[in-house]
Amino acid sequence: MDVPSASNLRSSLERVKALRDAAVSDLARVDADVKRLDSEVATLVAVEAFIRQLIDQEVTLGVQAVEQLQTEGLQAVFDDQDLWVKAPIEIQRGKVSVDLVTVQKHPGGSEVEGLSSDSFGGSVSTVQSVLLRLIIMMRWGLRPVLLLDESLPAFDANYVANMGHFLSTLCKRLGMDILLVSHNPAMVEAADHAYRISKSNGHARFDKLRG
Repeated sequence: MDVPSASNLRSSLERVKALRDAAVSDLARVDADVKRLDSEVATLVAVEAFIRQLIDQEVTLGVQAVEQLQTEGLQAVFDDQDLWVKAPIEIQRGKVSVDLVTVQKHPGGSEVEGLSSDSFGGSVSTVQSVLLRLIIMMRWGLRPVLLLDESLPAFDANYVANMGHFLSTLCKRLGMDILLVSHNPAMVEAADHAYRISKSNGHARFDKLRG
């Protein structure tokens, strides 16, 4: 058997040392990368928690504003009923879920609650729908003009005047305009400006009634 020469052994040893040094260098680089990535992950987790906290706070404040305005609207319009709105916030599959729940307290102390469309009829849903549109306009900074074309057909005659006065109050408080098309005289009485539209010689004619 041939015995390797000393020079060959030294050459092999140098190659092994070079491979070892390269492996040690790679290991140090990988270890540094792992530490850097761990730090980035920790930062991202902290940022995610902070953003989630901001979102939760924004949702909570928004829901509170919705509850307040919805309750105020229902109590102003249906002044002979004890109605209010609550909006429980839940997390479902990692997402925020909010339901508008209408609650009615009867004289005997019992309470009925549920989604307005299921439990309280069209008039309550109509008030809540109008108010939700107003809330969205305010939250998004949209032009303060709301158009309602025969949007109050389900109203009991006893509450039409209340609704008209409530809409007029909102306009003054929020600095906005509501253009309402209606056949109901009670709405005309609550309006600051009212016009009758009729057809004359094939053209629309506007006759001023109020304002």
